[in-house]
Amino acid sequence: MASPASAIVRAKSDQLEIAQAAARQTLSRAASAEVLPTITTARSAQLKVELEDVSSGAALSRASSASLGFSFSFTGFTAPPEDIIAALKGFSDEENAADPEAGHEQKRIITEPTLPIYLKFTELKYKVILKGVTSTTEKDILHGITGSASPGEVLALMGPSGSGKTSLLSLLGGRVHGGHINGSITYNDEPYTKSLKRRIGFVTQDDVLFAHLTVRETLTYAARLRLPKTMTRQQKEQRALDVIYELGLERCQDTMIGGSYVRGVSGGERKRVCIGNEIIINPSLLFLDEPTSGLDSTTALKIVQVLHDIAEAGKTVISTIHQPSSRLFHKFDKLILLGKGSLLFFGKASEAMVYFSSIGCCPLIAMNPAEFLLDLANGNVNDVSIPTELHDRVHTENLSSETRNKKPSAKDVHEYLVEAYETRVADKEKKRLLRPIPISEDVKAKVSLTKRDWGASWWEQYTILFCRGLKERRHDYLSWMRITQVIATAIILGLLWWHSDSTTPKGLQDQAGLLFFIAVFWGFFPVFTAIFTFPQERAMLNKERAVDMYRLSAYFMARTMSDLPLDLFLPVIFILIVYFMAGLRESAEPFFLSMLTVFLSIVAAQGLGLAIGATLMDVKKATTLASVTVMTFMLAGGFFVKRVPVFISWVRYLSFNYHTYRLLLKVQYNHVPPLLQVSNLDCGVKEVVAMIAMVFGYRLLAYIFLRRTTLQTA
Repeated sequence: MASPASAIVRAKSDQLEIAQAAARQTLSRAASAEVLPTITTARSAQLKVELEDVSSGAALSRASSASLGFSFSFTGFTAPPEDIIAALKGFSDEENAADPEAGHEQKRIITEPTLPIYLKFTELKYKVILKGVTSTTEKDILHGITGSASPGEVLALMGPSGSGKTSLLSLLGGRVHGGHINGSITYNDEPYTKSLKRRIGFVTQDDVLFAHLTVRETLTYAARLRLPKTMTRQQKEQRALDVIYELGLERCQDTMIGGSYVRGVSGGERKRVCIGNEIIINPSLLFLDEPTSGLDSTTALKIVQVLHDIAEAGKTVISTIHQPSSRLFHKFDKLILLGKGSLLFFGKASEAMVYFSSIGCCPLIAMNPAEFLLDLANGNVNDVSIPTELHDRVHTENLSSETRNKKPSAKDVHEYLVEAYETRVADKEKKRLLRPIPISEDVKAKVSLTKRDWGASWWEQYTILFCRGLKERRHDYLSWMRITQVIATAIILGLLWWHSDSTTPKGLQDQAGLLFFIAVFWGFFPVFTAIFTFPQERAMLNKERAVDMYRLSAYFMARTMSDLPLDLFLPVIFILIVYFMAGLRESAEPFFLSMLTVFLSIVAAQGLGLAIGATLMDVKKATTLASVTVMTFMLAGGFFVKRVPVFISWVRYLSFNYHTYRLLLKVQYNHVPPLLQVSNLDCGVKEVVAMIAMVFGYRLLAYIFLRRTTLQTA
């Protein structure tokens, strides 16, 4: 009777012989019918696996021994002709990968030639000045950091919170101009220049995106603004589509980005959109601040794989990372480990564990290498072997008050790691950085060019930003809540002043009250809408201006002009309801003149709101100042106080409520009745001139303060 083991072997052999016969028969039919070019991708992949499996006796032996515990050789099989195998390999899934849902072949990350940039930084120190109420103090952020990154590499900056990762990344990316900076940062052995802005991509930790734009719109606007003028609009839009497919965003390309109150794409997709915004210009250097924060391990792995694909195209990628998984950790080429602003390790990520083992720090249990390194950077030696030198130092020095259970403190561990790196590795690394970069002098010279080239002309920038502003803010301005608010207010006013009669003194005073309320309402409403404009977009403005995406003047004009069509839509509905319900003069001329007066008031009030917002750049402070200002303008508007003291009477000339009220009275009553006590009202030209002066004057102040704020930020 046959043993169970021999029966299993015979069953396995029978299965393999059946697979051989099926493979030979399939190949025979394909060769005789000469239809190899029509074999489907899935079938070719299956046949390739079967042929590779059965054409190698060693492979079969390994597979059998792994699953059954036996080892045997498979003989008697004649491999198919090499030309047939080559033909089948031509149908590889990897070479013909396609997205069946999107209908497009999966493209690779942009492989256009890019300027290779070798980044070096030596003895980099950074300190900031903290200003208090009575004194100022200096705080050291970085202590002599040395390292490098080359094209084709992904450098990870790792360390616990507060170790200086983001500060180091910002310094390398040219995003820090305050504080005291010592040391050297070179790009192809040249210092940083403004021309490098066009060659550097910087992805911030916060996803700064417009919530109401779709993925395609976001990347298309970025392409049209950032790509060079030599490219046509169609080429720029095609580049945006290429990036969408390269990053796997084709399924959500027509989905809004979303935000706190708007449902949109997922966190991983948002992060890929941010990366797409930067790689769309084919940068030589790409900096990312914690691109995997808040993502699950699988999504984070996809993001890091995207970074590898970008680096393989000849770009230098530097990223901060926080608590990566073990799979993520092994994806990085180089690693910088920081602790309290000091350098604990720099080198190949695969050699980090070897280095720390060489200085006596080994994990006592199986753990993620990243967790082990972060524990060391925090000074935590639980489940870590304590080096003999450190152990002896703790016992020889009188540090019993700073230790627990005779273990070294976090401070002792940190000092030991810093000293170990400086004595064992630092000098050798500094000497290596002194070697000349293997590139030509022409390539080095391109880094030091000082010419700043805009991606679009001023008019093109204005047009693009105007269209983007309309699409982004139409959802807020034309929301049902805002429309309901305006319509409800108009109906209430119409009911309260239903067919008011101006022939009687009381009716005349009632109509004057209605006109003053209209002047106040359409002065108050635009101010508190406009003050949020620049404070809310400050992060986006700083981000886009940091890469010279557009001129500030083009942004300011587009931002203010794109609000006008939306701001003037609701007043039309308001006036249509109130005017006829309240029984004001029913003729075309006073109706349209009243409408124009309200429009002028809105534009002037909006300018005041823009000026206040640009001056303070803080929503709470701006709201407080706007409340006081609008209240003052309302009280000085000429309705509540008829006889204003001379020393404060000048305030009313700055009040758009004052001029709007007088113009509305002039429109409704050609000759204002003496009962209303409105003096010096002739033809209304002075009021119109004053309002136009406010329209341009307040906006000029807003632009001056906005430029000052952006210059301080830069």
